[in-house]
Amino acid sequence: MSNYRIDIKSIAAKALADLSAADQRRIAAKIDTLAANPRPEGSRKLAGVEDLYRIRSGDYRVIYQILDRQLVVLVIRIAHRREVYR
Repeated sequence: MSNYRIDIKSIAAKALADLSAADQRRIAAKIDTLAANPRPEGSRKLAGVEDLYRIRSGDYRVIYQILDRQLVVLVIRIAHRREVYR
């Protein structure tokens, strides 16, 4: 199985940069694992929207899209669990 390329939208990158250093490291490590397996155990497909998934990292959620034909994982949003789905 080929590794996927990770692309992060600018709004998600800014949200990640605004977090504490410990949260940044934990979330970045979780995102890096998506390159080898974009559908890891614990990931969930979001209901009501097509092709969006989420993974949990502490109190934060990473919303991403898998583009299988291009072998790309596109990180769309990173936010606290109480704000991410709004």
